[in-house]
Amino acid sequence: MSERQLHREHQSMSIMYGTYADILFVLFPFLVIGMQRLWDGRLYETLMNADLSIAAAILAGLAIGRFVLGLVTNRDLGRYKERIVFFIALTLFVVLGPAIILMLSITGGTEVPGFVAFVQPVLLIIAISLYSTAVSISNILTRDDGQESYTANADEHLTDIAHVPGARHAPLDLPRHTGTDSW
Repeated sequence: MSERQLHREHQSMSIMYGTYADILFVLFPFLVIGMQRLWDGRLYETLMNADLSIAAAILAGLAIGRFVLGLVTNRDLGRYKERIVFFIALTLFVVLGPAIILMLSITGGTEVPGFVAFVQPVLLIIAISLYSTAVSISNILTRDDGQESYTANADEHLTDIAHVPGARHAPLDLPRHTGTDSW
Protein backbone atom coordinates (compact mmCIF):
# COMPACT_ATOMS: atom_id res chain seq x y z
CA MET A 1 0.00 0.00 0.00
CA SER A 2 1.34 3.42 -0.89
CA GLU A 3 1.77 6.22 1.58
CA ARG A 4 -1.13 8.13 0.02
CA GLN A 5 -3.46 5.13 0.39
CA LEU A 6 -2.41 4.67 4.02
CA HIS A 7 -3.03 8.36 4.70
CA ARG A 8 -6.46 8.21 3.04
CA GLU A 9 -7.39 5.06 4.99
CA HIS A 10 -6.24 6.67 8.26
CA GLN A 11 -8.25 9.80 7.43
CA SER A 12 -11.35 7.72 6.63
CA MET A 13 -11.05 5.83 9.91
CA SER A 14 -10.66 9.10 11.84
CA ILE A 15 -13.77 10.51 10.15
CA MET A 16 -15.70 7.34 10.93
CA TYR A 17 -14.71 7.41 14.61
CA GLY A 18 -15.55 11.11 14.84
CA THR A 19 -18.94 10.55 13.22
CA TYR A 20 -19.90 7.76 15.57
CA ALA A 21 -18.59 9.74 18.55
CA ASP A 22 -20.97 12.55 17.56
CA ILE A 23 -23.84 10.07 17.33
CA LEU A 24 -23.00 8.55 20.72
CA PHE A 25 -22.84 11.99 22.38
CA VAL A 26 -26.26 12.85 20.98
CA LEU A 27 -27.74 9.53 22.08
CA PHE A 28 -26.11 9.45 25.54
CA PRO A 29 -28.81 11.39 27.44
CA PHE A 30 -31.50 9.24 25.84
CA LEU A 31 -29.58 6.11 26.85
CA VAL A 32 -29.53 7.33 30.45
CA ILE A 33 -33.28 8.00 30.35
CA GLY A 34 -33.87 4.54 28.83
CA MET A 35 -31.71 2.84 31.46
CA GLN A 36 -33.62 4.62 34.24
CA ARG A 37 -36.92 3.50 32.73
CA LEU A 38 -35.56 -0.04 32.41
CA TRP A 39 -34.58 0.07 36.09
CA ASP A 40 -38.12 1.18 36.96
CA GLY A 41 -39.61 -1.54 34.73
CA ARG A 42 -41.07 0.97 32.24
CA LEU A 43 -38.85 0.42 29.17
CA TYR A 44 -41.82 0.25 26.79
CA GLU A 45 -42.65 3.78 27.91
CA THR A 46 -39.47 4.99 26.18
CA LEU A 47 -40.90 3.90 22.85
CA MET A 48 -44.17 5.69 23.55
CA ASN A 49 -42.58 8.99 24.65
CA ALA A 50 -41.09 11.61 22.35
CA ASP A 51 -37.49 10.82 23.37
CA LEU A 52 -36.50 8.94 20.22
CA SER A 53 -38.17 11.55 18.00
CA ILE A 54 -36.15 14.25 19.74
CA ALA A 55 -32.93 12.31 19.14
CA ALA A 56 -33.88 11.76 15.48
CA ALA A 57 -34.64 15.48 15.06
CA ILE A 58 -31.28 16.45 16.58
CA LEU A 59 -29.40 14.08 14.27
CA ALA A 60 -31.42 15.25 11.26
CA GLY A 61 -30.53 18.85 12.09
CA LEU A 62 -26.85 17.91 12.37
CA ALA A 63 -27.10 16.10 9.03
CA ILE A 64 -28.60 19.15 7.33
CA GLY A 65 -25.78 21.24 8.79
CA ARG A 66 -23.20 18.85 7.35
CA PHE A 67 -24.89 18.83 3.94
CA VAL A 68 -24.93 22.64 3.90
CA LEU A 69 -21.26 22.68 4.97
CA GLY A 70 -20.41 20.48 2.00
CA LEU A 71 -22.47 22.73 -0.24
CA VAL A 72 -20.83 26.02 0.74
CA THR A 73 -17.25 24.84 1.21
CA ASN A 74 -16.37 24.24 -2.41
CA ARG A 75 -17.48 26.58 -5.17
CA ASP A 76 -16.70 24.12 -7.96
CA LEU A 77 -19.26 21.45 -7.05
CA GLY A 78 -21.12 21.69 -10.35
CA ARG A 79 -23.21 18.55 -10.72
CA TYR A 80 -23.15 17.72 -6.99
CA LYS A 81 -25.19 20.73 -5.86
CA GLU A 82 -28.48 19.13 -6.90
CA ARG A 83 -27.58 15.91 -5.09
CA ILE A 84 -26.80 17.75 -1.88
CA VAL A 85 -30.04 19.72 -2.10
CA PHE A 86 -31.82 16.38 -2.65
CA PHE A 87 -30.28 14.96 0.54
CA ILE A 88 -31.30 18.08 2.46
CA ALA A 89 -34.87 17.74 1.19
CA LEU A 90 -34.83 14.01 1.93
CA THR A 91 -33.68 14.66 5.49
CA LEU A 92 -36.42 17.25 5.99
CA PHE A 93 -39.14 15.11 4.43
CA VAL A 94 -38.23 11.67 5.80
CA VAL A 95 -36.84 12.45 9.27
CA LEU A 96 -37.17 16.00 10.55
CA GLY A 97 -40.79 16.59 9.55
CA PRO A 98 -42.13 13.27 10.88
CA ALA A 99 -40.04 13.59 14.06
CA ILE A 100 -41.47 17.03 14.80
CA ILE A 101 -45.01 15.85 14.04
CA LEU A 102 -44.54 12.86 16.36
CA MET A 103 -43.13 15.07 19.13
CA LEU A 104 -46.10 17.42 18.91
CA SER A 105 -48.63 14.58 18.71
CA ILE A 106 -47.12 12.59 21.59
CA THR A 107 -46.87 15.59 23.89
CA GLY A 108 -50.37 16.72 22.88
CA GLY A 109 -51.96 14.71 25.66
CA THR A 110 -54.03 12.30 23.60
CA GLU A 111 -53.54 8.55 23.70
CA VAL A 112 -50.46 7.51 21.73
CA PRO A 113 -51.19 4.87 19.05
CA GLY A 114 -49.16 1.66 19.09
CA PHE A 115 -47.44 2.24 15.73
CA VAL A 116 -45.36 5.00 17.37
CA ALA A 117 -43.32 2.29 19.13
CA PHE A 118 -42.24 1.10 15.67
CA VAL A 119 -41.96 4.42 13.82
CA GLN A 120 -39.69 6.22 16.31
CA PRO A 121 -36.83 3.65 16.24
CA VAL A 122 -37.06 3.56 12.44
CA LEU A 123 -36.80 7.36 12.32
CA LEU A 124 -33.78 7.23 14.61
CA ILE A 125 -32.04 4.62 12.44
CA ILE A 126 -32.71 6.67 9.30
CA ALA A 127 -31.42 9.81 11.05
CA ILE A 128 -28.21 8.03 12.05
CA SER A 129 -27.76 6.79 8.48
CA LEU A 130 -28.37 10.23 6.99
CA TYR A 131 -25.96 11.87 9.44
CA SER A 132 -23.25 9.33 8.58
CA THR A 133 -23.91 9.94 4.88
CA ALA A 134 -23.80 13.70 5.39
CA VAL A 135 -20.42 13.53 7.10
CA SER A 136 -19.05 11.31 4.33
CA ILE A 137 -20.37 13.56 1.56
CA SER A 138 -19.14 16.70 3.29
CA ASN A 139 -15.65 15.25 3.67
CA ILE A 140 -15.55 13.94 0.10
CA LEU A 141 -16.52 17.35 -1.26
CA THR A 142 -14.02 19.24 0.89
CA ARG A 143 -11.17 16.88 0.00
CA ASP A 144 -8.79 18.10 -2.68
CA ASP A 145 -9.21 15.33 -5.28
CA GLY A 146 -8.22 17.51 -8.24
CA GLN A 147 -4.77 18.10 -6.81
CA GLU A 148 -4.33 14.43 -5.96
CA SER A 149 -5.04 13.31 -9.52
CA TYR A 150 -2.49 15.84 -10.77
CA THR A 151 0.22 14.74 -8.35
CA ALA A 152 -0.43 11.06 -9.03
CA ASN A 153 0.71 11.64 -12.61
CA ALA A 154 3.50 14.06 -11.78
CA ASP A 155 7.12 13.17 -11.10
CA GLU A 156 8.05 12.74 -7.44
CA HIS A 157 10.56 15.61 -7.52
CA LEU A 158 7.92 18.21 -8.46
CA THR A 159 6.56 20.34 -5.64
CA ASP A 160 2.80 20.71 -5.44
CA ILE A 161 0.35 22.17 -2.93
CA ALA A 162 -1.02 18.65 -2.28
CA HIS A 163 2.41 17.62 -0.92
CA VAL A 164 2.55 20.45 1.60
CA PRO A 165 1.54 19.17 5.04
CA GLY A 166 -1.50 20.96 6.40
CA ALA A 167 -2.39 22.60 3.07
CA ARG A 168 -6.08 23.51 2.89
CA HIS A 169 -8.54 25.14 0.55
CA ALA A 170 -8.61 28.90 0.66
CA PRO A 171 -11.38 30.27 2.86
CA LEU A 172 -14.52 31.62 1.26
CA ASP A 173 -13.93 35.01 -0.30
CA LEU A 174 -16.92 36.99 0.89
CA PRO A 175 -17.31 40.61 -0.18
CA ARG A 176 -16.79 43.06 2.64
CA HIS A 177 -19.10 45.96 3.37
CA THR A 178 -16.98 49.11 3.17
CA GLY A 179 -19.71 51.54 4.07
CA THR A 180 -19.18 53.56 0.90
CA ASP A 181 -22.23 52.20 -0.89
CA SER A 182 -24.76 54.87 -1.70
CA TRP A 183 -28.34 53.76 -1.30
